[in-house]
Amino acid sequence: MQSDISIARIKQFPLLMWILLFGAFITRGSFYMVWPFLAVILYDRFEISATEVGMILSFAAIISVFIGFIGGTLSDHFGRKHLMYASGILYVISFSLLAEVSTITGYVVVITLCSIATSIWQPPTSALIGDIISDAKTRELAMQARYFMVNVGSAFGPLIGVWFGLTGKQSSFHITAFAFAFLLILLFFGFRHQSKIEQKHKQEQKEAQPVDTGRNDNHAGDKTSLRQTIIILVQDRLLQCLIAANILCMFIYGQMDTSLIQYLTRSQVPDLLQLISAMIFTNSMVIITSQFALLRMMAAMSLVKRVQIGLVLLTLSQIWLAINPLDLFWGWIGATVVMSLAEAILFPTMNVHIDRIAPAHLRGAYFGAASFYSIGYALAPIGGGLILDALGGFWLFSMGSILCLFVIYLYKIIDRMPRPEFQVES
Repeated sequence: MQSDISIARIKQFPLLMWILLFGAFITRGSFYMVWPFLAVILYDRFEISATEVGMILSFAAIISVFIGFIGGTLSDHFGRKHLMYASGILYVISFSLLAEVSTITGYVVVITLCSIATSIWQPPTSALIGDIISDAKTRELAMQARYFMVNVGSAFGPLIGVWFGLTGKQSSFHITAFAFAFLLILLFFGFRHQSKIEQKHKQEQKEAQPVDTGRNDNHAGDKTSLRQTIIILVQDRLLQCLIAANILCMFIYGQMDTSLIQYLTRSQVPDLLQLISAMIFTNSMVIITSQFALLRMMAAMSLVKRVQIGLVLLTLSQIWLAINPLDLFWGWIGATVVMSLAEAILFPTMNVHIDRIAPAHLRGAYFGAASFYSIGYALAPIGGGLILDALGGFWLFSMGSILCLFVIYLYKIIDRMPRPEFQVES
């Protein structure tokens, strides 16, 4: 399937999709004012080791992985709206608390709540795009657009934080809480508008064709029990191979947010906060400026081929990080550019891949299963911290490059994996 980037397709986005795009921008922008500096805050305030910081972040992420799967599956049964409202409220509460907490125990509890909120939010939100946009090409463009807006927020969040003197300050989490509260208000009106559209569409279908159309969406068609859902997921070897490959991919990429920052902090790299802000900004700006250009260039390629190209770039970035001199500021920026190009290819393609292989009535369950990717991201802080403490930064990123080669192999064999007997999009 070729990607079709056009104004006509963008105009097909419903109001609820535009709200999701705007919400991705404001929430991610406020989030990135301070979250990447959390490892620095913990180190400066409590002087704990890289392994201990990793354990705190990994503990929260591991718990959230399993909750994300449950949340995605429940959204198939109870609707995306209810799960999104619940996780949005939890976001507001947890980020408000994170702005005030002052003890190690408090950080562990509240960071866990933040991770749980994220894990519940993501699968229903991704599945909702498939529910409200029926055309596959338009749906792929919508997923790419959402990832694009996430990175616009990620790029300008740190800049706004620096401009107002908020970057790295714990109190900035109040802004993130407010952003999610505002998004919940917008979602309320968006869901009401979408409900009217669906009712009108059903009425038109009923008048045009009184018999059952067999359409299966979030609110119609046969419901699959939790037991049946799990059986299907267990039988889908392609999905399992995809999850295994992307767990490793996320473990590698997760070092950028945690272990790399700790490595730079403990190595007393000159102008540390400026370097971290510059790397975050570079990461987002590269994705913003290259994502759709890369999508158009790779339009004729299969999803697997796109991923393999992204993995080659990720391998090169790991080698660069391993050998870059500590005091070479622009060397770190250069490695970030290469890694960002890899991310611009890999991350949106992961969601599109899940959307392609998922049957419509199990879309939430499949996106929930995809939340197991986060095991890699969850283990990145503790795994990276252990390697960093024991062997140092060179071996951390050298091992990352070796793992990249193994992931490339998994994607080479992925299309040979057996699947259950159900109809999916080609």
